[in-house]
Amino acid sequence: IIHAGVGKVSFGAEKLQDNLLALITKLIQLKPSSSKGIYLRSIGISSTMGPGVKVDPLQVRALIK
Repeated sequence: IIHAGVGKVSFGAEKLQDNLLALITKLIQLKPSSSKGIYLRSIGISSTMGPGVKVDPLQVRALIK
């Protein structure tokens, strides 16, 4: 489980997306070689006190490539 800030309210949607994709890309790069199977099983995004929104990891992976 990883909790990380990716932006502020003042950021535009494109900037938030870029920051989130950079975080996920780095997490994938840091995957240990001994790790087998699916590395990112689920992704959820939320504001500090807002409800979480589930994101499909396969769609995020398609954006990264």
